[in-house]
Amino acid sequence: MMFASTHIPVLLKETIEALAVQPGGRYIDCTLGGGGHAAAIIEHSSPAGPLLGIDADPEAIKISQARLQTCSNSTFLINENFVNLQAICIKYDFLPVHVILFDLGLSSLQLNSKRGFSFQHEAPLDMRVSPNQEVTAADIVNTYSESELAQLIKKYSEESHSRMIAHRIVQERPLKTSLQLARLIEQTIGRRGKIHPATRTFQALRIAVNQELEHLEAALKQAINLLGFEGRLVVISYHSLEDRIVKQLTQQESKDCICPPGTPTCICGHTACLRLINKKVITPSLAEVQLNPRSRSAKLRAAEHISTQAQDEKYETIEKLCFSVGVETGGWRNPTLLKKLRLAFSAA
Repeated sequence: MMFASTHIPVLLKETIEALAVQPGGRYIDCTLGGGGHAAAIIEHSSPAGPLLGIDADPEAIKISQARLQTCSNSTFLINENFVNLQAICIKYDFLPVHVILFDLGLSSLQLNSKRGFSFQHEAPLDMRVSPNQEVTAADIVNTYSESELAQLIKKYSEESHSRMIAHRIVQERPLKTSLQLARLIEQTIGRRGKIHPATRTFQALRIAVNQELEHLEAALKQAINLLGFEGRLVVISYHSLEDRIVKQLTQQESKDCICPPGTPTCICGHTACLRLINKKVITPSLAEVQLNPRSRSAKLRAAEHISTQAQDEKYETIEKLCFSVGVETGGWRNPTLLKKLRLAFSAA
């Protein structure tokens, strides 16, 4: 369990401030990792305030269970993908939510594992966050056509040498390990500066294997829907593709009208449901980067949920359901009541 003691949560002080953590409320850490952020949230929300921790990686759950064992009565740690966030909250009676956190970076646990996330040591080309996933990085590298590989690398990493890299991969495959692939890329495009030439390609493969961008966009929409009035959403991203999704969605949901520019009269009917907490993105201090070099690319964005008519009606429905006869005969886990709750959320 060494990881639990060496894990350094990124932008910890800034995260707690942006989340406005205080006693009481319901808190969700959608990317539990080593439990660093979760532990700080629990500390600042004491003596009350249950926390729901989610991670697709079963190893992260094990480590966080050990780290958070002293507050096990107020924590629910779930081995699931955050793309199922709304279903998880309904299943575990965790509604509405006051704080939702996403820290999208790879954990030290994953980088140091033998799953091929890093090119610092030999490991199989796996890159699955969850062992239940079917497709591995090796499957993509060794079966995709040259054009498919080039397109994937370009799309998910903005690598300017994607065609050259894809061509060499097809020539030299099968490739089985992380070091094999990293050396091949270095030989293909050379080494310039401090960043390893394989960094972008490894990022692209990891994103593709875990469907990271698609899952992030879906989960963010669910998170906004789950937040109660003045609930906070905080997202820490580590590359431009993630940050672009977070920025665009939060900016869109902080505006009333989202009609195309030049539209004479609003026809979208959109109503703002977020208020941006930080207009400018928050990045680590020089001192933090020196202490934890992996934090150097982190960007934090935060937003607060504001009241809308649709949201008010949704929670009025939920409040009525909570005090209905159905609760007395099985609680929120009553199948009939759960169906009503799902309908209430899907309608918003």
